[in-house]
Amino acid sequence: MTEPSESDLQPWRVRQRVVFVTGPSGSGRSTAINALEDLGFEAIDNLPLGLVPRLLSGTPPDRPLALGTDARTRDFSADRLILEYETLVERPDLEADLLFLDCDAHTLQRRYSETRRRHPLAPADDPANGIARELELLARLRGRASVLVDTSALGPHDLKAEITRLFAGEGETRLTITVMSFSYRRGLPTGADFVFDCRFLRNPHWEPTLRALDGRDDAVRDYVARDPNHGPFRAAIDGLMDLILPAFRDGDRSHLTVALGCTGGKHRSVAVAETLAMRLAEAGWHVSKRHRDVEQRRTMDGIGPDGGSLGGV
Repeated sequence: MTEPSESDLQPWRVRQRVVFVTGPSGSGRSTAINALEDLGFEAIDNLPLGLVPRLLSGTPPDRPLALGTDARTRDFSADRLILEYETLVERPDLEADLLFLDCDAHTLQRRYSETRRRHPLAPADDPANGIARELELLARLRGRASVLVDTSALGPHDLKAEITRLFAGEGETRLTITVMSFSYRRGLPTGADFVFDCRFLRNPHWEPTLRALDGRDDAVRDYVARDPNHGPFRAAIDGLMDLILPAFRDGDRSHLTVALGCTGGKHRSVAVAETLAMRLAEAGWHVSKRHRDVEQRRTMDGIGPDGGSLGGV
């Protein structure tokens, strides 16, 4: 019996990655595909499912693939996508994932209202009706997804950071730190690794000239920094970060979330989160910021977390 050659073995040694990207319209599929493309994936959007077998026949492609598909794609059906995905999962030369970008109906409706786009499943009707139909159509996909990301409270930068965390190749993996603020009244953030309570610092809410501002404003940050407890508090956090971040990085941890909370999630926690994120970035760490409750209040007023519409999340 003839031994297989090196070239015969090669395709089976390195499993090529294929990621199906799907989810309801407005959930951030374009942002996710662009993020994967930045990671070196070859991105193909709106690929008819009937072409998937032909695309992946024979030797796997040289680059990982990101295949975008949703209800707007020709010949799309949830059952057909699940079938194609499960077929690829069985191939020993491929590593297949089904990435589902989830989003609640209220947020999707708000995004469509902000952008005044028509929903593809209800082009002449209320977008809410199209959203309801699409969520029902995609329900089975959501349950079958190997990777589920809820984008309801994520801006484009946050979603890109999450995709990078989940799909960066081994050679590209580095510790990404999310520094976030939150309101205790609205509950602790899910997935936070470290939580710090800022409610003992003096509250700018009681200063009439500062009440309407938030912790991103210099006046609020200066007010909080003048609290005698602020310096020792920040020094304690900085010292802890200096200790744990290198250890997490060296232990192959790819993501860490540091959350700071106050009563309303608007002044003290935002101010401390801003200065902490700046300090970590200056130290060379890869940092993203998120002000959970400030962003939620702004989006309810029709303003995106970066000052623009969220319709293109």
